[in-house]
Amino acid sequence: MKKLKGILQKLCSYLYVKRMDRYIISKFLSTYIFLLMIVIIITVVVDYNENIDKLSAIPTSKVIFEYYLNFIPYFVNLFSPLFVFIAVIFFTSNLADHSEIIAMKSTGMSFKRLLKPYLFSAGIIAVITFLLGAYVIPRGNVASVNFRNTYIRKKVITVVENVQLQVDTGVVAYISQFDNERKSGYGFYLDKLQNKKVVSHLTAQTIQYDTISDHRYSWTLRHVEIRTLKGMREKVEYHARLDSIILMEPSDFIYTRGQQETMTLPELDEYIEKQRMRGSANLSSFEVEYHKRFAMPFAAFILTLIGVSLSCEKRKGGGMGTSIGIGLALSFSYILFQTISSTFAINAGMSPFIASWIPNVLFAIIALVLYKRTPQ
Repeated sequence: MKKLKGILQKLCSYLYVKRMDRYIISKFLSTYIFLLMIVIIITVVVDYNENIDKLSAIPTSKVIFEYYLNFIPYFVNLFSPLFVFIAVIFFTSNLADHSEIIAMKSTGMSFKRLLKPYLFSAGIIAVITFLLGAYVIPRGNVASVNFRNTYIRKKVITVVENVQLQVDTGVVAYISQFDNERKSGYGFYLDKLQNKKVVSHLTAQTIQYDTISDHRYSWTLRHVEIRTLKGMREKVEYHARLDSIILMEPSDFIYTRGQQETMTLPELDEYIEKQRMRGSANLSSFEVEYHKRFAMPFAAFILTLIGVSLSCEKRKGGGMGTSIGIGLALSFSYILFQTISSTFAINAGMSPFIASWIPNVLFAIIALVLYKRTPQ
């Protein structure tokens, strides 16, 4: 009987803890979602009021499905660290004020054990944040940018001039003018170099990107002249039409502000590697964006730990207001520090990896200090 009683007590204790976990997880995530919904509604209303004269002339279905459904995930990810922090502080302070945390600790639950459902919830948010930032939001940003350029700004850059880029090792291409809508250009040159000497010089009057071909680098050149140099001898070839594989795409010619935010994680990685091979110097903004997509999800864990450590004790003076005030100051300072470090990486030569991760490292230290100071 004693053994059976002991087993039942352990089982009841286990079920009680699990029930508490579910309670904390559901309250944490519901508070987080509720706060995000409020700020998203406010953001949508403000944006609509700012552009009401232009949006009112567009069919409502197009505004909702092509603009706002792509616009919302971006702001969800943008505000996620802030509202993780506020949700933790708001919910935990409420638990502390109602002596629920004291009741949990009276059953033998340590602070470390109390953190488990919080960190589990932070893990869910971190995974969603990563997937949104790596795959969903870039696709939405493409549609959102196209919508803004077409209906709001009414300015789309489709023609570029005097484009020069390295398309492969020792291969340099130049286009006098390229029309991105028609995927065609004129005044094309392609030089191949060995030991800093030109060994082949190709000129084409026009160049057309083959959108039908399965190969992404397929081009059609017309009125082509190829000069091949071998020592003092020169060989000249003429072609009315020449189908060729050249390691470049129309997207390589036109750079738009915030272009890195329209690329999925694999596309961003491929773009950075391709531009490094070409010897491009201005890659900092792309590298910062790449590393930030890995660093951002970890903010959920760090800010959750800080939030719980700050608000798990019942306060006599100030109460929830003090915790929320400190929390807002810390969360805004995190976002500000992240912005400043990214600016240093883009404009001052700081390593993009360090710039993306240093806010997490510094705030992780703050989180550990607060964790150590919290009664266990």
